[in-house]
Amino acid sequence: MASFVRMGEEIPVSPAPVPLQQQNWAQHLETSIERGANHLLSLQADQGYWQGELEADTTLESDYIYYLHVLGKADPQRIAKLANYVRGRQLPDGGWSIYPGGPSELNATCKAYFALKLAGDSTDSTHMVQARKTVHRLGGLEHTNSYVRFYLALVGAVGWELVPAIPVELMLLPNWCYINIYEMSSWTRGIVIPMAILCALRPDFRLPAHAQVDELFKDSNRKDAAFDWSKQFFSWKNVFLALDRALKLYEKLPWKPFRQRAIREAKSWMLHHLERTEGLAAIYPAMMNSIFALMALGHGPDDPLTWREIKEFSRFEIEDVDTIRMQPCVSPVWDTCIAMVSLEEAGLPPDHPALVKAADWMLSKQVLGPGDWQIKNKDAEPGGWAFEFRNDFYPDVDDTAFVLMALQRVKHPDSKRMEGAIRRGIQWLLSMQNRDGGWGAFDRDNDRGFLCNIPFADHNAMIDPSTADVTARVVECLGRFGWRAQHPAIQRAVKFLLKDQSADGSWFGRWGVNYIYGSSGVLRALETVSLSTTDYCQRAITWLRTVQKPDGSFGESLRSYDEPLTKGQGPSTASQTAWGLIGLLAGAGVNDPAVAKSVSYLVHQQQQDGSWNEPDFTGTGFPGVFYLKYHLYRNSFPVYALARFANQSRGTEDFSALKFQPSEFRLRSGF
Repeated sequence: MASFVRMGEEIPVSPAPVPLQQQNWAQHLETSIERGANHLLSLQADQGYWQGELEADTTLESDYIYYLHVLGKADPQRIAKLANYVRGRQLPDGGWSIYPGGPSELNATCKAYFALKLAGDSTDSTHMVQARKTVHRLGGLEHTNSYVRFYLALVGAVGWELVPAIPVELMLLPNWCYINIYEMSSWTRGIVIPMAILCALRPDFRLPAHAQVDELFKDSNRKDAAFDWSKQFFSWKNVFLALDRALKLYEKLPWKPFRQRAIREAKSWMLHHLERTEGLAAIYPAMMNSIFALMALGHGPDDPLTWREIKEFSRFEIEDVDTIRMQPCVSPVWDTCIAMVSLEEAGLPPDHPALVKAADWMLSKQVLGPGDWQIKNKDAEPGGWAFEFRNDFYPDVDDTAFVLMALQRVKHPDSKRMEGAIRRGIQWLLSMQNRDGGWGAFDRDNDRGFLCNIPFADHNAMIDPSTADVTARVVECLGRFGWRAQHPAIQRAVKFLLKDQSADGSWFGRWGVNYIYGSSGVLRALETVSLSTTDYCQRAITWLRTVQKPDGSFGESLRSYDEPLTKGQGPSTASQTAWGLIGLLAGAGVNDPAVAKSVSYLVHQQQQDGSWNEPDFTGTGFPGVFYLKYHLYRNSFPVYALARFANQSRGTEDFSALKFQPSEFRLRSGF
């Protein structure tokens, strides 16, 4: 009889009956689940939450070297540690990638080169010569994205004419206008508004004379290549390029009647959004830009307002003996709800102290104040959860749905508090459904695709439309609370999912890598509303079988975002194998041979301490631009998948402490 050990108590867990043909691995299944669960329990913080490292590429460390120089706080020891980290990830061809195993990428390589130059590396040294050659091979500085050129212009390394116009007068456009700041995604809003202030003020943040980058241009006569017209004359790209030229002419005028008012509005918006949060939007680029904008507005680095943001920003640092690396943000709410659901599936009693403590912490993090989401959702009451410790303006749908599923299975001593929080959360989720039936992440109906052609929108995340993975999370959440496929909100969601399904049966993963993540999430969601036997689900199951490896594992490289022919292909990972297994269990059942192979792989790949190893990135920030490694994914999802298999094998019913009738909630008007 297996057992979990936590806080001095031993809790028995009944073993699953094992089919004879599976004896070669199933005899280890319960032990594997137990070890994995105990390992997760050992990672819980005293306050009740889980927080794994959130890893990204070296653009963060490169930008941080730049940032410390602009701040005037470039301590040589810290700069050396950051530079060590960047140098250590240079590829053999001289460039830097944006994910492990990926090719050299132009923007990351330009940033690394400039940062190492600031750190004192000689341009004649072998690694810098190689980096420069790679930049030229990839197209040169002239073909970098707009953010690279913006940061270089801010310190005088390139001219402002190479930066797309970001007019601060955008702040004056009313919300009913077809183009306004609330038609941008929430993260773009947080990044761009401080940038607009900086573009208007153009502060003198000049760095030492040696910090120039002219040598990175491949063709010095074509520095403005990023502004070349599209071959298709009548296109949104050309419309916005023409507008960019007009705005640059406007910038040269001696009189700009609305400029000062617009700067005041932008400053007011930024200062307002620095409240009730741990930094603007609680993400790296917005926070760095806000610090620069405050400095440009006259708040020096030692000003109390600026210093608060500097301190918040510094919390992204992880310092080792010889290196400093940076996180793009922190993910405690997300990490905690996934760990909770995994432990619940693994058989932790609903009143276990670890779950109750986690639920207490989670209840304290529910966002009950106003946020940007209300601009397009005026009649809804707050009730969502954010990704980070505190980011009250930006609760998100994905976190909220996962949190609700985690809380549902906890027997909390304060049942009224728990019930009220869950009711508010479900009602908020329903209010965020888009007109196309799906859900986006942070805003409702944020889907004006033509805005992606704006020159400063080349980070591939200008809007926040409905996605299959977030929509699936909400459907799964509602299904686990007892809602059925016949409910109008779920019918609209399923209609969106069918429209979004690929021809081969898979679903795209916006926030996780990639088609394995998307397909697994949708299948699990449709299982909860009894739709997993439908033809469209079985097509997804067939696709999963075709990309499963002979050893039962799954793996998909981030290349699939740029090269669809590589979908479902890549190095095997624990988290993606768990996702594949979850999808197979939803639509194929426990007796399917593909299921047994995945279970066997996860059992045999587990390490002695109950963890799994996973060097690859399986999280997504901006597809094609920025990727993530959630360090707890490799531990939480395998535990969940193995436990789900064990529970289905023995016919264990899902436990739910709370269920609500759909009739208790109101739907959006107009549906």
